[in-house]
Amino acid sequence: MRKINIKNYKFYSFLYCNITIFSIIVLYKTQYIVILENMYCINCWHDNTRVTDSRTSEDWKAIRRRRECENCHNRFTTFEKIETTDLIVEKSWNRKQRYDRDKLEDSILKAVNKRNISINQINDLIRKMEFKWWNRNEITSKEIWKNVLDSLFLLDEVAYIRYASVHLNFENSRDFIEFINKKTF
Repeated sequence: MRKINIKNYKFYSFLYCNITIFSIIVLYKTQYIVILENMYCINCWHDNTRVTDSRTSEDWKAIRRRRECENCHNRFTTFEKIETTDLIVEKSWNRKQRYDRDKLEDSILKAVNKRNISINQINDLIRKMEFKWWNRNEITSKEIWKNVLDSLFLLDEVAYIRYASVHLNFENSRDFIEFINKKTF
């Protein structure tokens, strides 16, 4: 590791899902410059710093921490984010593609259209499902829509039936009635 003048750099630290810091990436004009293994002071490069203030971002995707160096008492800010791995979705006929959160959100939004469900509730629903999948590298599309169905069942019955009608290929009213009779509300 070499020391460089970093007055205008932004520090970002990233977390594994088990909430341990593994590195800080220093960014300057959106280019990676140096990767550090410990939390270093940006002024004196001392590795003993303490957290003075900690807050989560509005979308809960990052944690903002104010830190103070115990050697020179310089204060600086770090942003901690959860490291995510690429989740592969196995579709029918063994086709594979990357997990796309927006695609999942769009399908849920279609099911909850004109229902009294906020976008925050939908984001929470997706976040909870993604948390279930965080340690997996691959998931089937069938598992995804079953998880969505289970979550929608608890959230809204109409959205649940709408989502099921698309993913279970309902063709007529009898399919709806059979499905509703199988599930007791």
